[in-house]
Amino acid sequence: MPELAVEHVGTRIAEYRKRARLTQRELAQRIPYSYSLLHQVERGHKSASPDLVSAVAKALRVDVTALTGQPYVAELQQDRLEGMIRPIRESLDLYDLGADPELAPRPVTTLVSEADDLCRQVRATHLHRAAAALPGLIAEITTAACRTPCTEVWQALGSAYRTAHDVAVKLGFYDLSTIALDRMGWAAERASDPLLAAVRQYMRALVYFREGEHTVGLRLVALGHDMVRQAEVTRASLAVAGQLHLGATVIAARARRADDVRTHLREATGHARRTGEAMHVHWLSFGPTNVAVHEVSAAVEMHQYGQALGKAARIALPHGWPMSRRSHFYIDRARSEMETGHTESALGSLVTARRLAPQQTRYHPGARETIKALLHMQRRTPDTLNHMADWINL
Repeated sequence: MPELAVEHVGTRIAEYRKRARLTQRELAQRIPYSYSLLHQVERGHKSASPDLVSAVAKALRVDVTALTGQPYVAELQQDRLEGMIRPIRESLDLYDLGADPELAPRPVTTLVSEADDLCRQVRATHLHRAAAALPGLIAEITTAACRTPCTEVWQALGSAYRTAHDVAVKLGFYDLSTIALDRMGWAAERASDPLLAAVRQYMRALVYFREGEHTVGLRLVALGHDMVRQAEVTRASLAVAGQLHLGATVIAARARRADDVRTHLREATGHARRTGEAMHVHWLSFGPTNVAVHEVSAAVEMHQYGQALGKAARIALPHGWPMSRRSHFYIDRARSEMETGHTESALGSLVTARRLAPQQTRYHPGARETIKALLHMQRRTPDTLNHMADWINL
C-alpha cells in the first residue's frame, strides 16, 4: 500500500528528527523502540502509538503536540469550536482582577448547580454546549467569590476551572489546559478542599503521562494521596484515592513497571469494593467498571494486545456510564483489535466510539492514528473506513 500523501505523525517525527540532525538509527537508539518500527512509522506504514510519540517527543525535546499536530484546526473550524477557545482563555485571566462591577451574580446555590452541570455536559461529550457556557459562568463565579467568598463558591470556581481543563484537553489545546489546572489549584487552596486539590494532582499526573515523564507523574499521584489523607474517610475520599491509583496504573504501564501496575490495580480494586459505582463523585466515574477499563488500558500500554482484548470482552459497561468514558474504552479496544489483525472489528469499535462521542473521537490522537493504520492494512478500503478517513480530513 502506498504511503499517506498527507502530513501525519510519522512525517512530523521525521521533520523534527532531521532538525535535530539525527538519523533514524540514532533516534531509535534513544527510545525503547526498534529502528524498523520507527522507519515504518515515519513512512506511515505503522501507527504511532501514544507511548512511542511521547518517547520520541522526550528524546527530541519537543512537545507531544508538535508531533501529533494538535490542535486540529480544520476540524475545529468545521465543528465551530475554534472561536470558543479564546473566550475560555480570557476567562481564565480574570482570577486576580477582582469583582466585575457590571456583573450581578446569581445565588451561590445556582452557581454551584451550573458548575456541576457543565461537568456533566463534558462527560456526556456535549463539548460545544459546555464550551459556549463556560466563559460566562467563570466570570460570574469569579465575581461572586470576590464579593462574598465562601467554601462553596470557591469549590464551584475550582469545578469550572476543571471543566476548562477537560474541554481544552479534548480539543487539543494543552497549553490552555495547564493554565486551567493552575487556576484550579488556586481555587482549591481558597476552598480549603483537599479532595479538589487531590483531583487536580491526578489531572496534572496525566499531563506528565502524556508527555512521557513517568517519574514526575507518579510523584504527583503520591502528592495527591497525601492530600486525600487530610480529609475524613468517606465514600468521596475513597473514590478520589482509588482514581489516583488508576492514574498511577496507566503511568506505570507506559513505563513498563509491571509490579507497580499490579500494586496500584490491587489498591484501586479494594477501594472500588468499598465505594461501588461512584460515577458522580467529583465526576471521576470511579468504581469496579473503571478499574476493569483501566486494566484494559494498562494492557494496551504494555503492548499486551491479546490480553487487552480478553479483558475487554468481559466488561459490561453499566447503564448511565459517561459517554466520554465509553468512547475512550472503544478507542482502546480498536487499537488492540488493529494490532492483533482484527481490522473489521477495529473499524467497528471506532464506529461505535464515534457514535457515542463524535467530537471526542474526532480529536483523539489515538483514534486518528488507528484510522490511518487501518487504511494501510486494508487491501480494499471499505466505504465505512473511507468515510472515517474523510471525517478526520485524511
